[in-house]
Amino acid sequence: MSNRLSPILTVMVNAAQKAGRALRRDFGEVENLQVLKKGPADFVTKADTKAEKIIVEELQKVRPAYGFVLEEGGVVEGSDISNRWIIDPLDGTTNFLHGIPHFAVSVALERDKRIEAAVVYNPITDDLFYSERGQGAFFRDSRLRVSGRSVIAESIFATGVPFLGIEGHDEFIEELRVVMAKSAGIRRFGAASLDLAFVAAGRYEGYWERNISSWDMAAGLLLVKEAGGIVTDFKGRDRMLETGSVIATNASLDQDFRKLLKKAAKIT
Repeated sequence: MSNRLSPILTVMVNAAQKAGRALRRDFGEVENLQVLKKGPADFVTKADTKAEKIIVEELQKVRPAYGFVLEEGGVVEGSDISNRWIIDPLDGTTNFLHGIPHFAVSVALERDKRIEAAVVYNPITDDLFYSERGQGAFFRDSRLRVSGRSVIAESIFATGVPFLGIEGHDEFIEELRVVMAKSAGIRRFGAASLDLAFVAAGRYEGYWERNISSWDMAAGLLLVKEAGGIVTDFKGRDRMLETGSVIATNASLDQDFRKLLKKAAKIT
């Protein structure tokens, strides 16, 4: 691992990779996992809760006063009210359960309502994305930059498709129709943290989604910002964690892409 990792990022990476090793073992036996239904088309597995436990234990060793925002465990208040971890131990649970090797461990450090450090790790591919505010974003040892493309017709966009039990199907279909008609393609891979990491890496030119949780996107938001991208909610504000909506692009495409999504909203 690169020597550019700060002490706090080192701790975060180690926690994510330790949880990732457990997920990788369970992924190999995914058919034997005991699965509990958590909601419509949304599942929690033993692997999920085990990974979360590993991350919490590792982080508490070094920062015992920090609080947590956990997908499975909820909000855990810490004695240090300025700092808390935002964690998704398994972003892409449905992919995991279906044997699709596209999921990630997502760990973010929030300090005074601002994301300070971020790690997104795919344990199957060993893809590690990390960032610290003001220090840039990295993939393994390489510096990340968002795509330099400036034409919608040459650009690929990622999104999340609302599934059973999630509202906004008609609205999304219209957005899909409008973006498909103007762009080079749309991708839906089922893990918001990796979608945002791919925008940071320049693999996608942009990403949009509604109704996602803070733990799905917290780490990815910082990756995009530190890679030179623009990230806001659907109203152009820096309130993604509160609103659950996100648009991420590069500076050259930002205005044109927003116009497309606004056009879809007017139609619906």
